[in-house]
Amino acid sequence: MTAATRTRGPLVIEMMNLGTDDDPRMVRVGHQAGDGQGVPLLLFNGIGGNIELLAPLAEKMPEREIVVFDIPGVGQSELPRWPYRLGGIARLAARILDRFGIDEVDVLGVSWGGAAAQAFACTCSQRCRRLILCATAPGVVMIPSSPSVLWKMATPKRYMNAEYARTIGGDIYGGDFRRNPALATEMFRHVKYKSRLGYYLQLLAATGWTSIHWLPALRQPTLLMAGADDPLVPLANARLMHRLIRKSELKVFDCGHMFLMTRADESVAAIREFLDKP
Repeated sequence: MTAATRTRGPLVIEMMNLGTDDDPRMVRVGHQAGDGQGVPLLLFNGIGGNIELLAPLAEKMPEREIVVFDIPGVGQSELPRWPYRLGGIARLAARILDRFGIDEVDVLGVSWGGAAAQAFACTCSQRCRRLILCATAPGVVMIPSSPSVLWKMATPKRYMNAEYARTIGGDIYGGDFRRNPALATEMFRHVKYKSRLGYYLQLLAATGWTSIHWLPALRQPTLLMAGADDPLVPLANARLMHRLIRKSELKVFDCGHMFLMTRADESVAAIREFLDKP
């Protein structure tokens, strides 16, 4: 583990060796200490997203201990030697929690990270107290977006070209991005793009994966958060998951896919209310 470096607010970022001496795996991890009250919160980012993208969300909850990390091949985490699956990301998250001595967490995942969060809730069920799924779906068995939206999402070009991101932001993310295309440029300035391979490995990790068959057995109380105008993950997916997950509630925002950023205060209020319930 290298010396920690401090970013904006209380979030501290460091490189962690989560492999062995012979086969090191350097993963970039962010940790916010909080005030010691409540259960720590583990965050899973969307596809191609690095710690900085969710850092503003963590900063709005300074009282809570938070752990977030760059997926292997994303941000500043090393590229993995081999392709991985979502279950492998769940086990990687568990090893990170072990380093901080954290036994139990609440888990929040957004978009691709929502699938990883579901995998963690299933694979590491005894460590997951409550689950928050944002703008996500039950894998390949989902109500799909249009082919044109999927095609634009299938490439990391929006992270590489600011003008392209501004042009297609409304088509992919909907909501405020339709009315203000400059939001894409502002938001993606936080993205530390690593490589096409890292992005495609994330796509591959979710290929063929679904939670549809075990969602009814999910034991964790679950908050589903969704945007009413989400071209990438249509709202019908959240409604479907709400029907399947017995202990679930649904919160719909008058926004698009990126409501955690564009409706940050409203999102944090809903997250706090859910996590602080007795």
